[in-house]
Amino acid sequence: MSAKLTVDGIEYPLNTEKTLLENLESQAVKVEFHCRDGHCGACRCLLISGQPEYISYPMAYLRDGDVLTCCCTAKDDIKLATYR
Repeated sequence: MSAKLTVDGIEYPLNTEKTLLENLESQAVKVEFHCRDGHCGACRCLLISGQPEYISYPMAYLRDGDVLTCCCTAKDDIKLATYR
């Protein structure tokens, strides 16, 4: 069984070797981003379920339930909602 990334109710295959942002870009999902290293917070999404694994600790302020897609990966299914 391969892992899935679900964003706003739409499922995509999840490459566990790439960041969540890279996964979204590879599926042509339009997402906001600027710095790509966890400083600005532009790529912030709401974590619905799953467990993100941060590559580096994000410097941007995170509210409970937030995840920065630019600096984390996931090894198993993960569900996100965008802040649009």
